[in-house]
Amino acid sequence: MKLSQFSRPATRRTPPAALAAAALLLPLTACGGDAGAQGDGKTVKVTIGYQSKTINTVTAGTLLRELGYFERELKELGRRDGHTYKVEWQDYATGAPITAQMVAGKLDIGSMGDFPLLINASRGKQLNAPTRLVAVTGYNLRGALNTIVTKPDSQLSSVKELRGKKVSSSVGSASDGTLVRALQRAGLDPNEDVRKLNQQPAVGASALEAGSVDALSQFVAWPGLLTFQGKVRPLYDGASLNLPTFHGTVTRAAFADDRPEVLKAFLTAQIKAGDYLHEHPLEAAGKVAEATKLPPEVVYLYNGAGGIATFDPTIKPQLVAALKKDVPLLRAAKLAGPVDVDAFIDDSHLKRAYGDGYGKAQRSTANPAALPGHAATASELWLKGENRTRTFPDPGALLTYVAGHGGAEKVRAAYVPDATTGTRWFADRAVWVEDGSDIRPFVTQTAARAWTAEHSGSRIIDYAEALKAGS
Repeated sequence: MKLSQFSRPATRRTPPAALAAAALLLPLTACGGDAGAQGDGKTVKVTIGYQSKTINTVTAGTLLRELGYFERELKELGRRDGHTYKVEWQDYATGAPITAQMVAGKLDIGSMGDFPLLINASRGKQLNAPTRLVAVTGYNLRGALNTIVTKPDSQLSSVKELRGKKVSSSVGSASDGTLVRALQRAGLDPNEDVRKLNQQPAVGASALEAGSVDALSQFVAWPGLLTFQGKVRPLYDGASLNLPTFHGTVTRAAFADDRPEVLKAFLTAQIKAGDYLHEHPLEAAGKVAEATKLPPEVVYLYNGAGGIATFDPTIKPQLVAALKKDVPLLRAAKLAGPVDVDAFIDDSHLKRAYGDGYGKAQRSTANPAALPGHAATASELWLKGENRTRTFPDPGALLTYVAGHGGAEKVRAAYVPDATTGTRWFADRAVWVEDGSDIRPFVTQTAARAWTAEHSGSRIIDYAEALKAGS
């Protein structure tokens, strides 16, 4: 299967990193174009920018579009106000073009990651076209939505070894922030010690496969997709940073002021899409997979019950604090100017749509779709030929079941949590450690080696050995 199947065809060449960074700060000549929500007095067009492949935005993008909930809400609104609403969905590979279109008045509502959201806020302020963060789509409190990967046969074993290497990244993206922080924690200068290539996700994936770069830092669903295909192995689990990362819903401030009932309708539909995802996780994964051509096993890794992403639209204090920590990083990279995070956030429209219970939900970080049992060890199995999954209290119990019921060839996908970060990963792609009677999975070799270094007698084993030990 070619990588190009999973990406939106590029409409222009990707500029070098330095030019791209500078371009983000330049004024747009198209400013003042037609606003999205305009019409002939009776017909109102609403334009939505989304990222179909960035699958933790699905409740404001792909899944929402497939379910048709927003259109239904607008039809009901039209019965009340006499307007006819027309929705136009525009699909993008990253958040940057959504921001460009939004501040030019071409998009009304969009969804993007934390770093792009801040660039969005900065650009809107700079061009006197302010925007507002109005909801969250999916988040991970530790940062596991982003991953640095390398080829399966690469000699690289840690981020420290990226010194002097070529790394593909989408500058200004959430995953680029993970790369920068991971390099800094490893004692490397992101600007001096590595050769960073600014590339769209699909381009970077192809570059890694061709050997023209040594590593790739990307956001969902690319790391999981490439790992599932056997084309990469994780070098760095973003959860190792233990810093929240998320995607959110953003709108033009003028649109929110002019069309508050339309925005409320969108957020109501987003909430309903989240409810559908929680109540029908496999079906939701199937709808997203069909629309994006991503494997449903990959979609479910992130969006399933107990998945890497937690879907909750409320804007939580932990996420706001994370945004404030991101601002200095973006400013140092000259990707954004000053951002007043508190002024950028406006959850008043979400509160109207959410109704009673918003405050309680905002304070909670519990996954609404958590697997039964202990969240740190709960594991999940999807067998071939079945339209349901089986849950287990821990990875060992999952291995025992697989070993006793036909082995790995009967498995469509098995999901286990990293023993240290909790990041959910494919069991057959994990790095396993046998530690006495315990068998522990890890996302990266680095984490597994760190465990064995601290636990005498433990050793790294492959998946086949883990299945034997589990039996």
